[in-house]
Amino acid sequence: MQGAGVKFRAAAGFCFALMTVPALAQTKPPIEAFARLPAYDQPRLSPDGKHFAIIQAVAGIPAVTIYDLNNPGTKPAALGSDEWLVEHIQWAKNDRLAITVKKSYKAPDDDRVRTWMRQFTVSVSGGDAVVLNHNQISLGNNVADSDIIDTDLDDPDKIFVPLYRYNFINEEMSHPSDDDDNFQLDLLAVNARTGESHRFMTGNSRTIAWYMDGHGHVVARIDQDKHPLQDHLKFHDGNDWHDAGTFDATADRGTGLQGLSEDGASAVFLGYNGHDLLGMTTASLAKPGERSALFENGQYDVDSDIEDEWTGRIVGATYADDRMQYVYFDAARNALQRGLELAFPGVTVHAGSSDLARDRVIVEVESPKQPLTYYLLNRTTHHADRIASSYPELSADDLGEMKPYPYKARDGLDIHAYLTLPPVSAGKNLPLVVMPHGGPDSRDRLGFDWIGQFFANRGYAVFQPNYRGSSGYGRAFTKAGLQQWGLKMQDDITDGVKKLIADGVVDPKRICIVGASYGGYAALAGAAFTPDLYACAVSYAGISDLPAELRSERSDYGRDSSTVSFWTSRIGSADDDSDQLRATSPARHADQVKCPVLLMHGEGDTTVRIMQSELMYDALTDAKKDVRFIRVPGEDHYFSRASTRVQFLTEVEKFLAAHIGATSTASN
Repeated sequence: MQGAGVKFRAAAGFCFALMTVPALAQTKPPIEAFARLPAYDQPRLSPDGKHFAIIQAVAGIPAVTIYDLNNPGTKPAALGSDEWLVEHIQWAKNDRLAITVKKSYKAPDDDRVRTWMRQFTVSVSGGDAVVLNHNQISLGNNVADSDIIDTDLDDPDKIFVPLYRYNFINEEMSHPSDDDDNFQLDLLAVNARTGESHRFMTGNSRTIAWYMDGHGHVVARIDQDKHPLQDHLKFHDGNDWHDAGTFDATADRGTGLQGLSEDGASAVFLGYNGHDLLGMTTASLAKPGERSALFENGQYDVDSDIEDEWTGRIVGATYADDRMQYVYFDAARNALQRGLELAFPGVTVHAGSSDLARDRVIVEVESPKQPLTYYLLNRTTHHADRIASSYPELSADDLGEMKPYPYKARDGLDIHAYLTLPPVSAGKNLPLVVMPHGGPDSRDRLGFDWIGQFFANRGYAVFQPNYRGSSGYGRAFTKAGLQQWGLKMQDDITDGVKKLIADGVVDPKRICIVGASYGGYAALAGAAFTPDLYACAVSYAGISDLPAELRSERSDYGRDSSTVSFWTSRIGSADDDSDQLRATSPARHADQVKCPVLLMHGEGDTTVRIMQSELMYDALTDAKKDVRFIRVPGEDHYFSRASTRVQFLTEVEKFLAAHIGATSTASN
């Protein structure tokens, strides 16, 4: 393909030839082809463009590989661990790669499993590993130590990382409480080569965030009060702090500060700004109270900012219509994006990582029938070599066609949804897998989905509705879903299924609802509250008891936290055990379930704790319902191990075949 002077071709004798595995053209690839961790993920070019790092799946575990671009014959460095899983990679310096790892476990004297994160750096050869902040006694009390907020382009050694610490040592306390005034977020200057750090800027017990300029200078911080819940924005002029406003920090509010503009002269904010859609504004650091419009789509919320990976400054924005769209604020970056879209029409494409000079760029391409694929673009020669596919064993012929399927809910609200049909299908009288997304502040879009495409490959239609409360569609759409778990949000899913039945797409006797996290809740709610609609239900890490979930959030984050404010706004009132919460908790209505239910949950899940599946299993068992519960030792909320993905798809495939497969008998 060719566009805007850029020629794209497959690699031939290129240094990443080892990474590229030909796709296997077959009708039904093995489960492992779908359930694998992405073969390649998070490609990152070093600032000088001499090295390339990427997360590769090795024996079902994420590992880091570092390639020398200037010496293609050099054996790449590889690093991995069976115990700590690689979560994220980021170049700290030209010759030092930062690696974030995670592990879920219960620390001594702690009554709950927590997901701990640590960060270390390695040389480009993969050696000389050092743990960041290892000289800080408070490191052991930090669950997450994973964000480099400034790589300081002007210093060969220094990076900056926030770290919670105590003003005094309390060896009996393994995890701090929100009420401890001696617990504060400081900003540390860290030597990327030794891992040792010292305090660069002191926070206080109210500090929740730091912002820097990419060159080692602090520009802002946010302090948060609990009573009432408010954010206090403060800017730093190089000498002293200055108040820049107080903001309501309850759900969907707060400062919205994203960072600095590319020229460093303004702060960039994301918020509703008096409009129905999330948009971006700027405020001059000289006059922080005066806002100017920067970007708003006009139809969809801004999804996120785009940061320059070396300075952290805000250079663009994303939003999703049916696909993710990328908009840049300067002409040169935007011209590259438009050129890529010409070269790859009809798919999602954008420039990912680049070197500091932007001479070499990793281009990321994706569509429903093309798993995320990476190209290395040389902007001097205008050639781009295909270097890796995240799911190399899958071909376009193995994957179903995914198309928009809009409809109206029973109260007239427009609902966006997507329907994926099996690769070879007439699109009529099919068994259906209903797959509501998690979140619920998230959304589905046109793109590759390993779970959905597996079901389609096995002969099922797959329905993914963006029910009310899904993100991206404006404040009114969000408000329409507030405290509507099991009510209008569930009705939206039901109404879409009924339209598919009316349109003749699906067999009304062969419908199963399958989901994870909030999607798992929706699956259980579907089984409990519309028992005649579904022949089976599958919940992975789903919520089953809303009062118990709110109590769990308060235990983890503190009753007066912004996190609890958010979940209270979504789920229900401050009354943990209100009539509405009881009425919309599937575990409290297990007697209404008619269909078989499959539950799966990771024992290391700290996002939705396994207690939620235990409650549902006990309730269904007591009601003498058909239920199976699979506990996954060590797994978290996010299918982080390939073995879990294989187990999930294996169990669900058998479950679907038994209850809605071509030869099955409908259960209801």
